[in-house]
Amino acid sequence: MLKRIQLAAGLLLASLLAFTPLAYAGDTLDRVVKNGALVVGTSADQPPLTFRSRQGNFMGLDIDLAKALANAMRVELKVEQMPFSELLEALDEGKIDMVLSGVAITPKRAMKATFVGPYMLSGKSIVARREAIELFASGKLEGADVKLAALRGSTSASFVKMAAPNAELVEVNDNTEAVRMVVAGEVSGMVADEPTVVLAVLRNPDAGLVTLEKPLTVEPMGIAVDADDREFHSLVANYVKAYEGTGLLTALRKKWLEDSSWIAALP
Repeated sequence: MLKRIQLAAGLLLASLLAFTPLAYAGDTLDRVVKNGALVVGTSADQPPLTFRSRQGNFMGLDIDLAKALANAMRVELKVEQMPFSELLEALDEGKIDMVLSGVAITPKRAMKATFVGPYMLSGKSIVARREAIELFASGKLEGADVKLAALRGSTSASFVKMAAPNAELVEVNDNTEAVRMVVAGEVSGMVADEPTVVLAVLRNPDAGLVTLEKPLTVEPMGIAVDADDREFHSLVANYVKAYEGTGLLTALRKKWLEDSSWIAALP
C-alpha cells in the first residue's frame, strides 16, 4: 500500500518538477540541481523520527520523507548527521540543504530559517521513574533537588527553562544519554517530544519508567530550509502538500507512530 502511494506521489511530483523555474533558482535549489544531490541534516537520535539502525542505516519517518523528496527532485539523497544544536547553523552556512530532524516550528527558529509544514504534530512530555511522575503530572516541576535532562539546543530545553526555572537543567547531546541518566537516578526525568518519551518507556520495561497520559504542549514540526531561497521553499512546500493529498504522509505516520515493529531495528 505504501509503495503504491509513493509511486502515485512520485508521478504527480515529477510533473511539478517539470515546470520548476530553474532559471530563477535560488542558491539552494541551484546547488541541488547542479550537484544532483539533496543534502539533509539530521541528528539521527530521535526515533521514530530519525535514527540509525543496528546496521548503521538511517531510518525513521523523517528519513522516509527525505527519501521521497529526493526521489521527487530526481536527485540522490545524502544524509548528514550532526548534533541537533548545530543543524540550523549548518543550514545557514550552506553545508546542508534542509533540516529534517523533528524540529518544532518556533518564532525564534523562524528568524534563522523558513519552515515547510507542519508535516506532523507533537508535544512535550516527561519520562521519569514511577515515584516522580505524580509530581510532574501535578505541574510541580520546581525544586532545588529536581534535575531535568533535555536535548541541547532543543525546544525541550527551552520548555524546562520556562516551566521549571528553579529546577536544574541538564543538557545532553543525545536522548539516549538522557534516558540512561533517568534510569540511573542521576536526573529526575527527561523532557522530550512525546514519541521519544513513549519509546523510552517501551525500551526499558524493567526500569520502572512511566510518562504522562497527555503531552504538556502541542507543537507543529516542520522542514527547515534557507529563508533566502523562496524558489526552493515553494518547491518543497508543493511536494509536502501533494504528499498530504495523496495520503503518503498519513501512511508514514501510521508506519512509524502506530506500528512498533521498527523497534527491532534499534541498536
